[in-house]
Amino acid sequence: MTILAHPEPPVDTRGMVEEAERALADIAKARESVARVIFGQESVVEQTLVAILAGGHALLVGVPGLAKTKLVETLGTVLGLDARRVQFTPDLMPSDIVGTEVMDQDETGRRSFRFVRGPVFAQLLMADEINRASPRTQSALLQSMQEYHVTVAGERHDLPAPFHVLATQNPLEQEGTYPLPEAQLDRFLCQVDVHYPSIEAERRILLATTGVAEDKAVAVMTSDRLREIQTLVRRMPVPESVVEAILSLVRSARPGQGSKEADTHVAWGPGPRASQAMMTCVRARALYEGRLAPSIDDVRALAEPILQHRMALNFAARAEGIGVREVIARLAKQAG
Repeated sequence: MTILAHPEPPVDTRGMVEEAERALADIAKARESVARVIFGQESVVEQTLVAILAGGHALLVGVPGLAKTKLVETLGTVLGLDARRVQFTPDLMPSDIVGTEVMDQDETGRRSFRFVRGPVFAQLLMADEINRASPRTQSALLQSMQEYHVTVAGERHDLPAPFHVLATQNPLEQEGTYPLPEAQLDRFLCQVDVHYPSIEAERRILLATTGVAEDKAVAVMTSDRLREIQTLVRRMPVPESVVEAILSLVRSARPGQGSKEADTHVAWGPGPRASQAMMTCVRARALYEGRLAPSIDDVRALAEPILQHRMALNFAARAEGIGVREVIARLAKQAG
């Protein structure tokens, strides 16, 4: 007896193109609105927005005064998200983030516990200077970032959707800090390095922010619209050549996989979650730049933000003065 396979449902190419064109228009408006407030940080804005469009979290690393906090506040306004900020300090407790139970008493004298939600119940949570809190408090975000719910007193509490964490970290001040463990770093879709602005951008900052009036970002979409775009990102087709480039890049960053660069300089490399992050981010970057399909150039462009916090160099590399970005740049050239 011959068993006929069920044919796959046809893909509505025209409908998907129309949906993508609407998304492109909305993303262009978001970029324009952000640019009214944030000057000279195009790559930072791109990588952060790509992480959000891909449905993930981002770690912003830079010295103070580079508008990291301003960027997160602006993105919350532009994308129509309920945004909240938590300043991480050594005395911050997990209950200060996820919430706690309090005892209530009604008119009859009956007592019962009531859960008071913490600031983690937001669509966009800014974890400012996340490495200043103790590991116990840092771990309070692990379940939220990975499973999108928290458990308090045995009860599950779902977080709002979409849910994104944008954390900031100062790479200079390391006294009294607690470096994030690798398990938590891996939860961040990408690490965005925030550099000093160019002289032209700094001139614009001086003129635009020290007067009586100051431009403000405006909302260009709602959280529901953002979720629609995030769903579209996951539906975008990825060419086989790009899939192979992702696999080649990520696997070449692991020692013992036949890569001379990794065997010489890498102590431990990225896991499969890096490949998953790259797969979603290349789609989001293509859409961000107005394209309907990702290319190998997207893989190379996202190699550093996606891999640098998921691998570590060995002693030989550090002794030679080689940095992780330099190693990733060499590996990215070989990708594809």
